[in-house]
Amino acid sequence: MGDWAVYFGLFAAAFVAATVLPMQSEAALAGLLLTEAFSVPVLVTTAAVGNVLGSTVNWVIGRGVERFRDRAWFPVGPASLERAASWYRRYGRWSLLLSWVPVIGDPLTVVAGVLREPFWSFVAIVAVAKTCRYLAIAAAVLNWL
Repeated sequence: MGDWAVYFGLFAAAFVAATVLPMQSEAALAGLLLTEAFSVPVLVTTAAVGNVLGSTVNWVIGRGVERFRDRAWFPVGPASLERAASWYRRYGRWSLLLSWVPVIGDPLTVVAGVLREPFWSFVAIVAVAKTCRYLAIAAAVLNWL
């Protein structure tokens, strides 16, 4: 398999993991780091970009479909959405620094769209949070060897 396919697979895993679909990209990144066959900066960047773009999908969902929040197909449950909205109202845009946290991170990014967080501040804060998470994973994996 070519390097591009490996990077695309990591990108796809990180993208899907950032949406409300259940998937983990951390294991994919850790596994690729352990092979020592790929560029660490490119792996971290690929995972971060995919994850930020996936979170952007959540933001777009929040902007457009909040009026459907009580429907069964809505991507975030009412309890998760309310918990995230409470965090967001209390801490504002800086709560997006927790967008990497399992369970609350994805609903936070949807709520940011619902509450009309400006796109560029959303992307900037989420990018910092998600990139730091992948850098921490890379540091942990590479120092564990």
